[in-house]
Amino acid sequence: MSSKENLPQPVSAHTSLDISKDDSRLWVAPPNIFSKSHLFTDVDPDRSTFPLAAYCFMTGFIDAVSFSAVFVWAGFQTGNSCQLALAIARLFAGPPGQRDTTFHLADQQALTSVLTFVGGATIGRVGDKMGAKTRAWLCLGTFIQALLTMAAAIAVWKSGQGSVADDRGNPAWTNALTFVAIGFMSASLGLQGIMGKRVNTQFATTIVLTTVWCELMTDPKLFSLRMGVISRDHKIIAIFALFFGGFVGKALIDSVGSAGTLGIGTGIKVLIAFWWLFVPGKTTRK
Repeated sequence: MSSKENLPQPVSAHTSLDISKDDSRLWVAPPNIFSKSHLFTDVDPDRSTFPLAAYCFMTGFIDAVSFSAVFVWAGFQTGNSCQLALAIARLFAGPPGQRDTTFHLADQQALTSVLTFVGGATIGRVGDKMGAKTRAWLCLGTFIQALLTMAAAIAVWKSGQGSVADDRGNPAWTNALTFVAIGFMSASLGLQGIMGKRVNTQFATTIVLTTVWCELMTDPKLFSLRMGVISRDHKIIAIFALFFGGFVGKALIDSVGSAGTLGIGTGIKVLIAFWWLFVPGKTTRK
């Protein structure tokens, strides 16, 4: 009996336990964080929850700034595109000679947002060369987002204009520097969107939540409340993070203004950039 009691446990018992623990960790502490092998390893999309949730937070955070000032979304280009369509339709409304052919300020701001968003997303294609899911690109790309957000903060600060519009007909931002700020904010979110999409998770682009809402409501395990379901839970995290980002952004705007809020957003982006270095890499599953 004693010999049986002293028999070692199967190696597979320890191995499976260790693997399950490692697979559930959302961060790693590598011995050489700036080594080439570490930087150019793909992150595990399933364990990229923290930085992607932070991306969603920043979407709400930055959109709160642009919408409060000019009623234009820096990230949600569906509304901006529709607004431009309405502007074109307005050219044909009414009898000839009495049509409104003015390029309204709100339409100019929407066009600025759309074009610069596309420009920022185009920068994201650099990641295809480096590896869209590598720590090196995710860190570098997020740092570029931080620089764009910082540029927006400086532009708003130098513009000398307010932070909150009274109504749609009286936007807080009207001069050239505020157009620059809208452009930099939109470019930052455009780059974020394509980076989030390339990681390919339940967070989708981290920008637009319409698809996330639809997929959440059609999830077959939506009401399986006693079990963890990644396809459901990560979508809920994305929605809550964006909502919370908008709430925090508005609170900061009322406290420190748009420039200060974007400055804080720059710091958050830098933290996200470095966080990508600690996201676990993909593991070979047997």
